[in-house]
Amino acid sequence: MKTQVEPLFSVTARDCDWSYTRGTGAGGQKRNKTSSAVHCSHRPSGAHGYSEASRSQLDNRRDAFKKMGESAKFQTWAKMEMMRRTGEALEIDRWLENEMRKVKIEIKVDGRWREVKPHMLVDDPNDFKIEYLAEMNDD
Repeated sequence: MKTQVEPLFSVTARDCDWSYTRGTGAGGQKRNKTSSAVHCSHRPSGAHGYSEASRSQLDNRRDAFKKMGESAKFQTWAKMEMMRRTGEALEIDRWLENEMRKVKIEIKVDGRWREVKPHMLVDDPNDFKIEYLAEMNDD
């Protein structure tokens, strides 16, 4: 017996903004008079897809949606959305917060770098650096 898996989320044409323009290139008078080229913009991610490969607006609409879904911007958004919905984003935030405790901030005082204490202020922005403390291999 197969177990049924429910999707975390789905993206449909309703999640996108669509615009139509006239295609360019060869195709004759019909292509010059009809708005068959399609722009697809996914609102939440900002990803875009464009197609003018066919004289059919419906085919171009499908192709533009597919290109939008394959774009790096959409893929990044989809990964972040999955992490947010599964709770992985919270784990990453906790890990990052823990790692940031390892950051040491120093300022230059009398030609020497010293760790910043809460009572110290930096007058010259060129006199500070941030150093990430991590194990380093000296090869």
